[in-house]
Amino acid sequence: MLAPQRLALSGPTLVRLLAGLGGAEVPESRLSIADQLSQWLGWTDAIALSTALSAQPPAARAAAAPPGASAEQSQSERVRAALTKAITGDGASARRDGRRAPIAHAAAAQAPADVEPDFADFRQRYLALQQAMETDIGALRIRLRAALAARTPALARLATVDAVMEQALGARERSLLAGVPALLGAHFARLRAAATAQAAQAAGAAEGAERAEATAENAAPSAPHTWLPSFRKDMQSVLLAELEIRFQPVEGLLAALRTR
Repeated sequence: MLAPQRLALSGPTLVRLLAGLGGAEVPESRLSIADQLSQWLGWTDAIALSTALSAQPPAARAAAAPPGASAEQSQSERVRAALTKAITGDGASARRDGRRAPIAHAAAAQAPADVEPDFADFRQRYLALQQAMETDIGALRIRLRAALAARTPALARLATVDAVMEQALGARERSLLAGVPALLGAHFARLRAAATAQAAQAAGAAEGAERAEATAENAAPSAPHTWLPSFRKDMQSVLLAELEIRFQPVEGLLAALRTR
């Protein structure tokens, strides 16, 4: 399971979960959101953002009544539900949309008790799910921006700003999130080492000091992997927290669409 929480961070769930994995004392940043964003944006990004904010957006297409946000809301809910299913493995035929094949579970996720688990399988699954989130949420944001552009000039400007921010922050976001599997890998190794040491200690106490050394050498392959379900649960929690962060821009665009 996750390491005992020793932090009082007020940031996103993903940050608090990852901090808890290693039990590290991570000081909360004293910088404001604006100051932190300024460190992510280069001068070319600032120019693009300024242009998007000051440019006169094209007039929205004339319509008898502006379209509601129900279709976009429903599509967003479908995308989020499908990604959640892919993460939790809820349903063998879970798909992210009606056309794509489901993301298969890693072989290690259901590995027999006598097979030594390999984090490489879990890492491959995590990366596949990250790619699924990036692809599907990116396509959803494009659809929502198109819906905003069809409303009013102000909402069209918001759509342009969102496109600029996605372009400006996308590379930094991918770089940061790419480090998550490594943190999970270290957590995986700690759980396995602790289970191995515990099994060796229990066997040594029961069978005598003579066999303790041999038991320690064979504990990993022979002992039941009782720690694996806890690790899978931790990984699932981290993935769901990452999905929550990735969906925040979508929620903002949906909120704008619901305005009149």
